[in-house]
Amino acid sequence: MTNRPSSVSWPKRAVVTAGMPYGNKALHFGHVGGVFVPADCFARFLRDRIGKDNVRFVSGTDCYGSPINEGYRKEVEAGTFSGSIADYVMRNHNQQKATLDSYDISLDIFEGSGIGHCASVHQETVARAITRLYDNGFLHKRETMQFYDPKAHTFLNGRQVVGRCPVQGCKSEHAYADECDLGHQYAPSELIAPHSTLTGVTPEMRPVANWYFDLPAFHDFLEKRVEEMRKDPDTRPLVPEAISEFLQAPIMFVKNEEHDQYLAVKDRLPKHRFEAAQGNKQSFQLIFDDIDDRDTARSIMKENGIRFRTGKTLVPFRITGNIEWGVKAPDLDGESGNLTVWCWPESLIAPISFTVAVNDKLGLPREEWRKFWCSDDARVYQFIGQDNLYFYGVAQPAMWQAMRTDSDPDQPAHGNDLRQTEIVANHHILLNGKKASSSSKIKPPSADDLLNHYTAEQLRAHWLGLGLDQKSVSFEPKAYNPDPDRRNDPRVADPVLKEGALLTKVFNRLARSCLYEAKNNFDGYMPLGPVSSEVHDHVFEVMDKYERIMEKQELHSIMSLMDEFIRWSNKYWSAQIKRVVNDNAEDDRAQVLIDSFYLLRICTLLMHPVVPRGCEEICDYMNFDKDKFFDWNASFDDLGELCSDAEVKHHRHAVKILPPRFDFFRMHPSQMKAKKKK
Repeated sequence: MTNRPSSVSWPKRAVVTAGMPYGNKALHFGHVGGVFVPADCFARFLRDRIGKDNVRFVSGTDCYGSPINEGYRKEVEAGTFSGSIADYVMRNHNQQKATLDSYDISLDIFEGSGIGHCASVHQETVARAITRLYDNGFLHKRETMQFYDPKAHTFLNGRQVVGRCPVQGCKSEHAYADECDLGHQYAPSELIAPHSTLTGVTPEMRPVANWYFDLPAFHDFLEKRVEEMRKDPDTRPLVPEAISEFLQAPIMFVKNEEHDQYLAVKDRLPKHRFEAAQGNKQSFQLIFDDIDDRDTARSIMKENGIRFRTGKTLVPFRITGNIEWGVKAPDLDGESGNLTVWCWPESLIAPISFTVAVNDKLGLPREEWRKFWCSDDARVYQFIGQDNLYFYGVAQPAMWQAMRTDSDPDQPAHGNDLRQTEIVANHHILLNGKKASSSSKIKPPSADDLLNHYTAEQLRAHWLGLGLDQKSVSFEPKAYNPDPDRRNDPRVADPVLKEGALLTKVFNRLARSCLYEAKNNFDGYMPLGPVSSEVHDHVFEVMDKYERIMEKQELHSIMSLMDEFIRWSNKYWSAQIKRVVNDNAEDDRAQVLIDSFYLLRICTLLMHPVVPRGCEEICDYMNFDKDKFFDWNASFDDLGELCSDAEVKHHRHAVKILPPRFDFFRMHPSQMKAKKKK
């Protein structure tokens, strides 16, 4: 038996994450197509490649945070929901889970930060992590100015304040208390033209004490990490690019016409460097040594009515908040027992909690999670959208480093220390060329609605083929074309069905051809024997390319490779069986079927992460055990390795009889109707 060579070294264990959708709404197509489907494809591949017991694919509903509080408040006021906020989150969680199930997302766990067994595990895990940050000297209590609605007599959570983003160059009109909808971070006092969503009044700023993580202290660590990422060919370029934007010195951008006013207060400002506007720029820059100096300068500039914008930089990362609905924060100093944890730091920790919860359900020792998150032979792959790179690429690596037994970045990590994760960031998935989100003018279709027009496997294959790992790409389903003439014209092709046609036509044809040939000419048996060297060598070449592509998570290239390979396999069958018939070479018929079934097995194995349902059905009709069939720990010399000794001895393996006109990959009923009309 030959061991198939591999040019890729895979980890012994792996965690795959798919972010956490907020518990205030259903999943739209961007959630599923941009994050969950790519993560599921990679997790399924890893299970086949390194063993399902060695993979944890985790996610869950983000139960806390101001979007949930605000969504709940609005629905209660509108009379569309009655019940507690926990009931509200649970309703949305159940809907999210049902949607993911309908797309065959194979999570090992999908509970939530406040749901089920995960809730208690998460509370413990977050408390331990925050305490470690405090013990290592990286948490500081800071009194900051927070928004207060004088009319409603209440402090406002993040989503109850809306204004314009203060970050230079950002044009977002959907900026909240300390974060805009494009992911920019800033101090609440920097928000431009804020107003309360509760009463519409301009809120006051009142002091509130919270715990903050000293993110600026990790500037040098993050800078080194960015350089390492830039040298790593497997890291997507947008990751180090996005992180590096936050490693700039604290800057203020001041309009050129404000220059005289600046000169009047210049000597009162902390030490800074002045840089005149370059070229056609409309603002000059004031560059400070640290964020505290910039904050002092900001107050002075505001007092004197001088307009300015701030640049991206590292700011203290808020750990706690004052919202009652949240994970309870540990009391670190005997005075902060009523605080809760801000949703972002606890959601970064949540995948660890989910891993612990999965292991608990499997009856494994509690500390087994460290084998997945801390071992040298394990890796964590975090699939996210590019808008969240600040949290996963800046805040999380610094927190992981700060929690180390020895937080010096130049010292080797200890066996119990968290390893840095591999960030798999996708670009935006657009709708008909425009960004669509629940907070924008263009509302995206829900993932559930799309299933009224397409099958889950058609959508999975199409989304993976878009190339979101390379650039922002437009999703243009014909069913949602804004032009009714094109939408209803049967002559206009649907871009979504390009990859689906490979499934419903070519892949179906290959599988049917093999199984019907076995039924019609081999008494329902698959002949067994050595595979032709041409086929054998081509398969090994394709599998090696496949692994190298998977190593980079370039899933659109997987689709391109498989398009070529499935078509090559189908053409091989067609050409060889035609030769047998035309040349009356009946002695070669068995060899053609041996080769073609072998090709079908490899096509099915490699497409399993993409379209699992149909592939598992092919495996079932080929009458093989799924665990063996989809296991990469094999020689792949021929199909005899999947059969019993008796079958190998008699050179045949019984397959299940395929019904006439059977499809493993089916068109959506609406497409069948349209086809009949044509």
